[in-house]
Amino acid sequence: MQTESERRSSKRRRLLALLITNFKHFSVTFLLLLVAVVCFGLSIGAEAHFFEDRLAYRLDGETHVFFENGSLIGKTLRGNSNDGYYVETQALDPNGKSEIEILFPADGSVFTVNPYANVSVPEAIYETDQPILAISDVEGGFGAFRDFLVAHGVADNKLNWTFGKGHLVLVGDFVDRGASTTQVLWAIYKLEQSARQQGGVVHYIIGNHEIKNLQGNFQAAEDKYFYIAGMLGRQQFQLYGEDSLIGRWLASKNVLETINGVAFVHGGLHPEIVEHDFSVPQINQIVRSGYRQLYFTPTVNTPESFLRSSTTGPAWYRGYFKEDLTQAQVEGALATIGAKAVVVGHTLQGKVNARFDRSVFAIDVPHPKDYLSSFPFRSSEGLLIENGEYFRLRQNGERQLL
Repeated sequence: MQTESERRSSKRRRLLALLITNFKHFSVTFLLLLVAVVCFGLSIGAEAHFFEDRLAYRLDGETHVFFENGSLIGKTLRGNSNDGYYVETQALDPNGKSEIEILFPADGSVFTVNPYANVSVPEAIYETDQPILAISDVEGGFGAFRDFLVAHGVADNKLNWTFGKGHLVLVGDFVDRGASTTQVLWAIYKLEQSARQQGGVVHYIIGNHEIKNLQGNFQAAEDKYFYIAGMLGRQQFQLYGEDSLIGRWLASKNVLETINGVAFVHGGLHPEIVEHDFSVPQINQIVRSGYRQLYFTPTVNTPESFLRSSTTGPAWYRGYFKEDLTQAQVEGALATIGAKAVVVGHTLQGKVNARFDRSVFAIDVPHPKDYLSSFPFRSSEGLLIENGEYFRLRQNGERQLL
């Protein structure tokens, strides 16, 4: 017979074994639930941020250019939070003979820009035998944008054009959600000038977030820009107002352009566009005239409200991914503007891909952030059209035939 001591010892062993078994079951269940939650999160595009570089909040070197009393004036923030800030002012030659420096705090690099007082509306329809490279939704991420252009031979590290007579198409949403919006916009401004000198073209297509900023909607902008505007003696909407060179330049851009019969538009073309007799220039003129006007649903729909709408407008439409469209509807909408295919951003994709029998090319992917580390890891992609073929471009410089 077991003694009382042996019975207690046996009971303790059974209890310990039960606890270990239950712990194992709990651990396995918890792990399975965690994996399921992570997989679900990844399937809907969720991500985790686990490190932010404080350089994202550096204000020293932030530069904006304004029209003041008929003159072009550059204003740069100098100093730091410990010693205080001041605004360095520079009178600029309106013909582009002056130079400003744009600092990228993440790596301390600098590129230069020659601001011009003159701003003109670009053409909207092009024909070319040169390569066309498109990228979208950079969202204030200068480092990824610059590095992608360098990897694919479009520019060097100082944003000097190296793409010859090629065409670079920026398919909207290059502002907001990032800490380098100013650097991105000045980079595009410089690329336009540098490309023009070599016979190349930069096409900056306006997206819904550019429109938001032109309307004074900064809900998706980094908080630091509110303070930057105030330190420059302005309110935030004035960073892109009519008295701002970048604001005036942004407001001149098109919402839709075609190159060799391929349309480039941030959101897409709603199938009901076939009910309207719009040309590409007319679409641009109508939407452009509303860039600075807040859209609201009218009591009576008009052609203007159709194009400016935050659901049916070309800068906002998501129907290629959210609606049950037919091939005929997609092709019919394209035919109304004389296009055979469309390249769009706006709706996030896992990778650059073709849809609707290669009538729609979707290029919005999650680009790396300048100061923020994330999981899953982000990687830039773009689209190249060359000799009638379409290629998916990777961050490392590789290309893959679509």
